[in-house]
Amino acid sequence: MKWSGVPEVATPRVMTQALATLYLFGGSASLLAVLGSSAAWSDRAPVAGLAISALTAGAVVFRFGARWPRPAFHLAVAQATVVVVAGVVLAADAPTAVAVGALTSFLAIAACFFFSLPLAVLHIAFALIGLTGGLLAQGDVALPTALSLDAMVIGLSVVTRGLVLRASSANRDPLTRLTNRRGFDQALHELMRTVARTGEPLSAALLDLDHFKAINDTQGHAAGDRVLRQVAKVWGRALPTTAVLARHGGDEFALLLPGVPGPAALELVRSIRAMHPEIGMSCGVAEHQPGESAAQLMRRSDLALYTAKAAGRGRVELGAGPRSSDLVADLTAALDAGDVTVHFQPMLDLSTDEVVGVEALARWTHPERGPVSPAEFIAVAEQHGLMGRLGEQVVRSACTQLAALRAETGRQLRLGVNVSGRELSDPAYCDRLRRVFAETGWSASETVLEVTETLVEAESSAAVAALHQLRALGLRIAIDDFGTGYSSLSRLDTLPAAILKLDSSFIATVATSPRRATLLRSIVGMAHVLGLDVVAEGVETPAQDAELRAAGCRFGQGYLYGRPAPLADLAALLERRTERTPALRG
Repeated sequence: MKWSGVPEVATPRVMTQALATLYLFGGSASLLAVLGSSAAWSDRAPVAGLAISALTAGAVVFRFGARWPRPAFHLAVAQATVVVVAGVVLAADAPTAVAVGALTSFLAIAACFFFSLPLAVLHIAFALIGLTGGLLAQGDVALPTALSLDAMVIGLSVVTRGLVLRASSANRDPLTRLTNRRGFDQALHELMRTVARTGEPLSAALLDLDHFKAINDTQGHAAGDRVLRQVAKVWGRALPTTAVLARHGGDEFALLLPGVPGPAALELVRSIRAMHPEIGMSCGVAEHQPGESAAQLMRRSDLALYTAKAAGRGRVELGAGPRSSDLVADLTAALDAGDVTVHFQPMLDLSTDEVVGVEALARWTHPERGPVSPAEFIAVAEQHGLMGRLGEQVVRSACTQLAALRAETGRQLRLGVNVSGRELSDPAYCDRLRRVFAETGWSASETVLEVTETLVEAESSAAVAALHQLRALGLRIAIDDFGTGYSSLSRLDTLPAAILKLDSSFIATVATSPRRATLLRSIVGMAHVLGLDVVAEGVETPAQDAELRAAGCRFGQGYLYGRPAPLADLAALLERRTERTPALRG
């Protein structure tokens, strides 16, 4: 969030819930204090009226608070302060005044949670001055008693502020001080709920530095870090205050623009980028469509980013680009003709240096455009209802080819296939897989289903149920891209996973970052305790390979061991490796 100095956890929805709760409990506590007073009812009536007004205010905040601009919460907290001080002054006796005055602690919590430190101090000082004056005006309350209540409020404020800042730091990227991926995901889901309720526009963008690897390689990582901090500084100043700018990972940034439609978001991103040509960037923008999930919105942003890069980098694209409608028809024709092919990327057992499995990857060569990126045509398939056909064609082709390889060479390889959340939610998916295995002669027990937990989506009970059903058939479940999300650990309890696939962005720095290497060893150790296998993706250098072996990681996958290739090339690779290691001949 761009509201400088405000704790990251203070989102509008959370602020609304917290303030409404404080109003409701404060009003209830005041009513209880009134009922416990021995004064005449006529003397208690003013405080009772204030308590009822607080309850009413709580209901109003709960109903409408999420739509308020952030500065409106200053007025709400100040109004609550006035109500508390008035209750202290109008209390019928000293015990009731002290009880009502204790509600100042609620105001201190709200101020520390909602506002930047200077403004929080002003709110608390205003409340304490009013509280102290109100208690002394009672006549029956001694100054030390009033000061003891002040001390309690101040102590509670210090503790609350410390806890809030610690919670906020979990959502911050330490290098750029921007929101990190975890904070971005939380903000995205908050805004998705708001959009569903209000119908306001929401645009998302992915920003990727051009040739960032070359900067790190030629000038060093310190120079790369300076570029990342410059991006955070430049874009943070230029964006509207409601924007959410995050470092999404590596050299990629993510942006949310609530209330901004797609074309306006496109122009905003273009204008900021044009003002700073020294920062080479490719950007993809997408506007949220009704009924679209958060994962689908970000997938379209990623597709737009790919389109920008494919057009020569240094560009900004909206949506899937002008060719998306033609691509749907062409992909449909390719599926009809069986022109979507499968390449296989080997997976190595690091303890034996033997290829023990492969991941099946879809490939499509367009008759006019040539090779089409999987990120592009898979996104098109998901958006236009072709994912089921595409997934089945890939699985069927992979099973058929590997079964033929086994019959010819006796070599049994484990097959990994990717599945989307939309496929898993299809009631017919399990039956389709069962039919493919029966028709191709491939064993379900030699198949690994790779699923990204963010695509399963915790709300989709059908997808999780499908995974359990598939595991019962004998398939193994792998959590793909592990290490990039923030919910992965909690998902280990709900997904029937047997394998963790560490994301390539996580592996990229294990040889250069001691902390990342330590984290790798911790994850591998945790997985072993839980009985899970670990596969490291994106292994490109011998140094990374060495770190994986030292950490006890069992399996590796990446360009160092073999690039995705057709079956004939895979067979040749297997033969070469077998010749080098005859003792491991399968």
